[in-house]
Amino acid sequence: MKLKETLWNIMDNHDLENEEAMDDHVMSSLETPMRADAFDLSDDEKITIIEGHFREIMHTLGLDLKDDSLKGTPHRVAKMYVKEIFSGLHPDNKPHARRFENKYKYNKMLVERDITVYSSCEHHFVPIIGKAHVAYIPNEHVIGLSKLNRIVHYYARRPQVQERMTMQIANELKQALQTENVAVLIEADHLCVMSRGVNDVSSSTITAEYSGLFEQEQYRTEFLGHIRTKR
Repeated sequence: MKLKETLWNIMDNHDLENEEAMDDHVMSSLETPMRADAFDLSDDEKITIIEGHFREIMHTLGLDLKDDSLKGTPHRVAKMYVKEIFSGLHPDNKPHARRFENKYKYNKMLVERDITVYSSCEHHFVPIIGKAHVAYIPNEHVIGLSKLNRIVHYYARRPQVQERMTMQIANELKQALQTENVAVLIEADHLCVMSRGVNDVSSSTITAEYSGLFEQEQYRTEFLGHIRTKR
């Protein structure tokens, strides 16, 4: 089939009048949508397959893959997808948040703010960049501070919707800490808004999840006060 005929067939499969609907911000479920066979292939097998597909994408765009600057790009992109920016898809990479007895009987708010978030919009596969602020009020257990960062990074490193990412992090913290007293707030810039579509570089997105004591105004106010205080 000729290229032009192929392109027209692809276009016929889309409702062009509803093209704007393809930009709608949709979250289908709390869990990241995954197939049952998602981990049947090894990382190396996935890298090989993605490399081939990305090489074809670059070829279709008209790029010269014989150029010294471009010939290694398909492998670099494939490795980056599997080992880095989408590594949070694989449950083997989930951080083990070991609980410790709260021997000090600390029962006030603990806040970890300005955790760097690098994620990817699942609708356009472009970056989401921002900061996460998390807090909890311990009961019988605490976890290491670095685990708070690692939990955020794990759920960020996958194709995401910011609302889902916020709730996934909160749920994981509640499970790890065995407490409902958890707060998560994420402030992020979405390149799908900034670099394409409406091209709005001044807006940002804020999402929050509060549970347990943080559903009470006094605790939310304290939390927000901590994250807004200048260093």
